[in-house]
Amino acid sequence: MSQIAFFGLIASRMMSVPDYFHYYVGGLSVMTLWSAAVFIGFDIYEEAEHGVFEYLLSLPVSRRQLVLGRSIGGGLRAFIYVGPLIAVSMFVIGSVNPVAFIVSLLALFLFSFGVSGMSITIAVVIKSSDRFDIFMGVLDALVVRLSTAMYPLAIVQATNPVYAGITNFNPLTYAADLFRWGASIITLDNPLLPLLGIVAFFAFFTFVGMVLYEQRIEGGGWQ
Repeated sequence: MSQIAFFGLIASRMMSVPDYFHYYVGGLSVMTLWSAAVFIGFDIYEEAEHGVFEYLLSLPVSRRQLVLGRSIGGGLRAFIYVGPLIAVSMFVIGSVNPVAFIVSLLALFLFSFGVSGMSITIAVVIKSSDRFDIFMGVLDALVVRLSTAMYPLAIVQATNPVYAGITNFNPLTYAADLFRWGASIITLDNPLLPLLGIVAFFAFFTFVGMVLYEQRIEGGGWQ
């Protein structure tokens, strides 16, 4: 985290954007939320290794309820973990549109739940902690860097139009832009579009996670 903060200070000097520090602070909160929500996938491997699956499958709940609860629990845990950083960010930024900020927080809730569902989905498909670790490292590098979390879209567009096209459809971009919009850092012509993008991201991975969890999780861990 200290390396990211150091990069932000360097970039704020390199880029002639007066409010880039506030821009970066908003993106830092969302990047941390992403990283915290991803860790639910590692919990899946610990449960498989220690035989917790057998206990979970013996509970009087359906597998759909189980994976939905894990997804929501992982997202809520990530949000609680990042909550103090969001509070500090708001203090540093010092400017909030109350209605827009509430909408952005709801979007961040859905985003964290969606990331948890995505992590669970990938974990039950790969079924190898080492491969999962490598894959998520690559995915993290791509998702974070091909988003507006650290760089304004105009900078990405000027650097590479192809990257900018990918950035426009990145859920991390939607979450970062909505959070900055709620904190009055940037303005959005139509906040409904990124909000719908986050809702679609959450719904897709929640549904896919439930289906795969039902089909692939059996007693005996990964057997």
